[in-house]
Parts: sequence; structure tokens; C-alpha cells
Amino acid sequence: MILVFGKTGQVATELQRQGDVTALGRDQADLSDPQGCAAVIANLKPSVVINAAAYTAVDRAEEEDALAQMINAASPGAMAGACAHLDIPFLHVSTDYVFDGSGQRSWQETDPVSPQNAYGRTKLAGEQAIRASGARHIILRTAWVFSAHGANFVKTMLRLSETRDALRVVEDQIGGPTPAADIAATLLILADAMQDGAAGGTYHYAGAPHTSWAGFARAIFAEADRDVTVTGIPSSDYPTPATRPLNSRLDCAKLAADFGITPADWKAGLAAVLKDLGA
Repeated sequence: MILVFGKTGQVATELQRQGDVTALGRDQADLSDPQGCAAVIANLKPSVVINAAAYTAVDRAEEEDALAQMINAASPGAMAGACAHLDIPFLHVSTDYVFDGSGQRSWQETDPVSPQNAYGRTKLAGEQAIRASGARHIILRTAWVFSAHGANFVKTMLRLSETRDALRVVEDQIGGPTPAADIAATLLILADAMQDGAAGGTYHYAGAPHTSWAGFARAIFAEADRDVTVTGIPSSDYPTPATRPLNSRLDCAKLAADFGITPADWKAGLAAVLKDLGA
């Protein structure tokens, strides 16, 4: 049995669509209760665990640091500890926000980490707790996740286009938009590999090619055939409580070398999501 923490989030929803998994919602496994999450694993004794749940409200995390720390760090650490005790693999989704977002080179798994906001700090703490647990694990860092489910940039742009014919969108933040469906497919491949004895470790997976948020918005409107003019602006013109990284590029070569998984073109994923939404 593949046990998935998370049920309604973007990646968790796709895992349920693609794989034979047992997904737990908040009513069955509350990530603000680390020991409760560990107890679920001990009771169910799955063959592999995937944690696709997280505190992802980046701006609100600046004020709810303790809750974000519990959900993003303490609970994954407790889950990994339970997996270590049962000697089963643990897969966990992390983020490019563990880096400081400087420069223009794609981040490699071995680059120094230096998160610039509370969300990134709590996700990094989760990574550290998992590594310290002794569990056989894979930490999969990704970025700019989108799908037909939950809250994400694609759905926000479509909603705004219903009443606006011009938008100002940040153009100096660069990354790889990543379909949640592709992340789920990757996790399922990795789960099988870990059950077959793969060593695991930390990996990057994000969509290609790189673009800006403004570039992504233009692609959304072009694919959805919506006549919206997008004007690129600097991040300084759109201040947010939490600092966003300017460079969210992730180098995915290690995942390709070890597992033969290469990032899909996000434009194909975008077309599939828009079809799913009927847009």
C-alpha cells in the first residue's frame, strides 16, 4: 500500500488520479499533530509513504511561523521516524524556497541553502528532520506548481481574465512552471524504485523551459485564447509580506542521471490543465 498524506492538494489529487494509493485528509491525519501522523503509519504499516501535504500559505506563514513549523517540519520528521522504525521508504515534496533566490544559475541539490522567508525556513527544517530520522527517503524539491485543482497561478490568471483585459505581472522572478500531474507521476516512479532498493536522497524536479511569471501569464492567455495584455513589472512594484526568490530555476540533471526522469515541457501540461478546467 502507498500511503499518501494529503487528499485535496494539487499533488495529492493527482496521485489519487494516477495511482493506487490510500490518501488521508486532515480528518484522518492532522499535520498539526506530528505524533498522530506517526501513529497512523505505525497502525497501517504501508509499503511506502508519500507526504504531499504542507503549509503552503507563503505570506501567512510570516505570522503563523509556529503552525507552519509544525506542519512543514515536525510532522514530516515524525513521519520519517515512523518509516525508519518500519524500514519503509518515505518520499517528501519540498521547494526551491530553501535557496536564497540569487543569481541566474539553476540550483543544484548540493548548493548552499539559505531560505529568505518563514515558509522556506520551515520547509528546510522539514528536510533536515527527515535526513536526521534515519529513514530511507527521497526529498523532491519542486517549484511553481499548477493544476486544475486547488489554488494556483493558472487559476488565478483565468479568474482575473474574466473581468480584466490588462494585467501587470512580475517579470524578474524566473522559474520552471511544474504541472502537479508530472510531480505525481515522478513520485510514483520513485516510490517503485525505492521499494526496489534505490538509495534515495535529495532531487530536483521542475518544468521546462524557464520563464517569468509574466511569461507564464502570457502563455496561459494564449493557450486559453483570452485577449489579455500582460505588462511585466519588477518585484519591487508588487510587495508581499514574504520575500519571493528571483531565481527559482532548479537543475534536474541528477534525477535524470539516477532515474531517467526528465522534466516535461510545462506547455503541454498547461494545455491539459486548461482542457481539464474547460477553459
